[in-house]
Amino acid sequence: MKLLFSHTVLLLFVLQFSLAQERPNVLFIAIDDLNDYVNCMNGTVSIPTPNIDKLAKSGLLFNNAHSQAPLCGPSRASVMTGLYPSTSGNYLQVHDENIKKSSKATKNAIFIPDYFEKNGYKTMAVGKIYHGGDAAQTFQEYGGYFNLDGLRPPERMNYDPTKLPQKKGTTYTDWGAYPENDSLMGDYKIAQWAVDKLQQKHDQPFFLAVGFNKPHVPWHVPQKWFDMFPLEDIETPPYNKDDFDDIPLMAQKVAEVPMMPTTEELIEWKQWKEVIQAYSATVAFADAQVGKVLDALEKSNYKNNTIIVLWSDHGYDLGEKNRVAKHALWERDTRSILIFKEIEAKGGKICSSPVGLIDIYPTLVDMCKLPALEQLDGRSLTRFIEEPNLTWEHPALSFYGNKNVVVRGDRYRLTQYEDGSLELYDMKKDPNEWYNLAEKVKYDNVVKRLLKHIPLNWAPNSAFSSYDINDYFRGK
Repeated sequence: MKLLFSHTVLLLFVLQFSLAQERPNVLFIAIDDLNDYVNCMNGTVSIPTPNIDKLAKSGLLFNNAHSQAPLCGPSRASVMTGLYPSTSGNYLQVHDENIKKSSKATKNAIFIPDYFEKNGYKTMAVGKIYHGGDAAQTFQEYGGYFNLDGLRPPERMNYDPTKLPQKKGTTYTDWGAYPENDSLMGDYKIAQWAVDKLQQKHDQPFFLAVGFNKPHVPWHVPQKWFDMFPLEDIETPPYNKDDFDDIPLMAQKVAEVPMMPTTEELIEWKQWKEVIQAYSATVAFADAQVGKVLDALEKSNYKNNTIIVLWSDHGYDLGEKNRVAKHALWERDTRSILIFKEIEAKGGKICSSPVGLIDIYPTLVDMCKLPALEQLDGRSLTRFIEEPNLTWEHPALSFYGNKNVVVRGDRYRLTQYEDGSLELYDMKKDPNEWYNLAEKVKYDNVVKRLLKHIPLNWAPNSAFSSYDINDYFRGK
């Protein structure tokens, strides 16, 4: 009897191991502060990104994807738990180690790497996955962050808010060519770590997360990357200095960034093109690092059995709305790149339906044929792999503080603030969001339709989630 039991256990183990080996690997690439200037996204400014473009052409690009929060901490917490901020209470910055402490919902949540580990995966990560890398300690193997705050010169090169009387607060924001060599950059080391892992033998299916820090501020990379973007060729994004004339006061309070440069200041200082140049240089550098990892996968034993997902945690204004920052609920702040490449991808597909980064978790679970998780707020996007033009009834939701929310549909974008004030934009006719339609009677039905998608229940702001960026949030 004991012998039969032993054989049964052994057989079950072998079957489980065999099933695990049949499951695809996952290459999970996160990029910080990358907006829709990426070439394949057709933003108002186009930055050459050949490696990301190549991935998009070989997989499925979601060109109307949005983050669930316009800043790193809550956006990444949302991706990694699969919970909306309105469910978790993490509307603002939150340290990795406190995500699970934030609410009852997060206490019961299972992080992506933990769920994949539970289902037989080896989990590895390097760089910025959560806001603090992996301070949550959810990966079996973590390779480090490298230059957590960005490699910076001994002295500021172009911007220091502490020396400007009109500025309040601090920021790493600065720009200029530094350091001398790529090998000194944190993302260079992150890419190399990931390449090394892809060259190794793995006996289990793996979940490999690679988090690049650039183009997060400061915008410093070696000179050769700046040389790719001569100032005389730089185009600045559309800007309307009267843009705020029809924007609610609450919207202005929520989006205030008193430590950051304004567009008007950059124009006065003759530095706007320099900022676009520096951001473009850091994007080009980040794209090159992504290329190294993708090339390593292509040359590895895993190229025919690895799903790839690439995403950015939110967007970034670079002169739109008289600001150079994220921290707002406008299109350029929430719009994110999202690409999935399946095992047998036919490639070259684009989906324009509004989706969220919240959908990454359930999509990977579905693609890897893992048991479904009821806790997840997002939805699997696998239906779009074969038919990218399928009708999709779900708008994308983005949050910035309790009761401040965007509902992004196919065409219209509605923002409601905690005081009930609204912004409504027709993104087909007015992609720059210059004309607020919320008070126009002819759009009442559009407003009512989109309001129905706003959550009825809102978790209170977590005691572990806060932000002192402006007077509005300090008052919370």
